[in-house]
Amino acid sequence: MYTIVVLAKQVPDTRNVGKDAMKEDGTVNRAALPAIFNPEDLNALEQALRIKDKFPESVITVLTMGPARAAEIVRESLYRGADGGIVLSGREFAGSDTLATSYALSCAIRKMGKIDMIICGRQAIDGDTAQVGPQVAEKLGLPQITYAEEITDIADRKIVVRRRLEHGTEVVRGNLPILITVNGSAAPCRPCNAKLTLKYKHATINSERAAGNNQSAEMLKARPYLNIEEWGVQHIDHDPQWLGLSGSPTKVKQIENVIFTAKESKTMTAADGNIEELVKELIVNHTIG
Repeated sequence: MYTIVVLAKQVPDTRNVGKDAMKEDGTVNRAALPAIFNPEDLNALEQALRIKDKFPESVITVLTMGPARAAEIVRESLYRGADGGIVLSGREFAGSDTLATSYALSCAIRKMGKIDMIICGRQAIDGDTAQVGPQVAEKLGLPQITYAEEITDIADRKIVVRRRLEHGTEVVRGNLPILITVNGSAAPCRPCNAKLTLKYKHATINSERAAGNNQSAEMLKARPYLNIEEWGVQHIDHDPQWLGLSGSPTKVKQIENVIFTAKESKTMTAADGNIEELVKELIVNHTIG
């Protein structure tokens, strides 16, 4: 069996970025944007689930950092087959850049104990930096394999990974424990399982229950698996100066919305003359040719 941590992030839906997307301090105004499961983290979750398919006794824990609503990421993971999750939450983590985020996540992973694999998406769509995974590996002193497209084999504490590069693929081997970042070109995550959705739909963290979630104490006592762990700074060994804004040297000074609009449009028929005219025009303006 293997102990696997999947790093996942709830991100703003960048398809709906508006004028209120950023706060005055340069941080993302998450309350103003719809939140979704970071796409490449879903690819990472699928790779972890495939390992569990081969080694059923393996345990998958999803670790996410964010406000209380980030618990939805853990629930979605439970619906797909993960075994549990932890939400790292608190005002102290707010405004974190990749350096502060990777520090907080690495502190949480150390607290979790022995880990065989950490799997995460290559990058998040709200930052596109591809830095958090490698930074976590560096802080934990772990080897890493990036741009993974498929975990093809695991045996004798060694893992074989096919990774996607700009001009092709390569197969590499690594020793456990290890951190792996997964590309969006990897297999998509399986859909939510109906039975697991019914089982975990009432799973919550403490903050959700304190905010008025109608889950009864009796239900939680009878079904302890409905309690999603919520960790704050008091749960991890850390240096406060490396958390949140104080630990984030990266500052966003300005955000600009760019809207592409067509200057003009043409309606053409399928006649040979019209097609020939269009091709000539595209060659002249260097669109093709």
